[in-house]
Formats: sequence, structure tokens, C-alpha cells
Amino acid sequence: MGKKRIVKKKGGGMNQGLKSRSLSRVPKKRMEAGILHIKATYNNTILMLTDKEGGAVIFSSCGALGFSGARKGTPFAAAKVGELVGEKAALIGVKDVDVVIKGVGSGRESSLRAFSSKGIKIKTIKDMTPIPFNGPRAKKPRRV
Repeated sequence: MGKKRIVKKKGGGMNQGLKSRSLSRVPKKRMEAGILHIKATYNNTILMLTDKEGGAVIFSSCGALGFSGARKGTPFAAAKVGELVGEKAALIGVKDVDVVIKGVGSGRESSLRAFSSKGIKIKTIKDMTPIPFNGPRAKKPRRV
């Protein structure tokens, strides 16, 4: 017969404990301008704020906020990550950013909108999504 398993259903939101822990770890470094890198895949959205030289200062993702499974790839989860990174950036004194977007996921626009809602000016937006220019590997020729 064996043991009976009890399945506990979790809510669809983000983990508040992980958000508060993430906000508590804000770097002490002050900076005026930076580069916001957004990597939006089908399964997750990752935001990283770097200084002008490219050194990472702030990093967060949907998975780091407690979203799991299919919820990580949603625009809602991406917006929550954008808000969090925007709050952290405002705390260290960022005034304006250049944005570099990579990927074709659903969190591209929503994460950027949520980030800019925290009062940080966006100077430029670049789409650096990698595009293959010779396509996938061709099929082997048929042997008769």
C-alpha cells in the first residue's frame, strides 16, 4: 500500500521573503549611469545592471524571486524583477541607463516598463538578440 502523499498547492505569486532578502543586499557603490542588460528567454527573464565598463553591480531573475516552472517566463514575473532591480538601482543613485535587450521571451517589454517606472531615465534601447545568418546545419545528402 505505501504511504499516502499530500500535495500542497502553492500560490502563483512571488516569495516575499526572497524579495526582501534581495533588497537588503544592495551594493554600497554609488554610480550615476549604467547599462541594463535584459535577457528574456522563453523560460526565464534575467536583468543585470552594470557600470559603463561592464562590471556587474545588480543582478536578479524571475527564479531568484521565487517564481518556478512555467510562471518564470511570464510578463508578470518579469515586471516584478524589473521593479526590484529599479528599486535597487535607485538606492545606489542611478539616474540614467542604456538598455541592451537579448532574447525573444515574453518578459522583454514588461521588465523594461517596470524598471523605468522607478524614476530612472532610459537613454537608449538596443536589441542585441543573436540571429543566425546561415541557419541550422543542413541535412545529410540522401544515399541511394
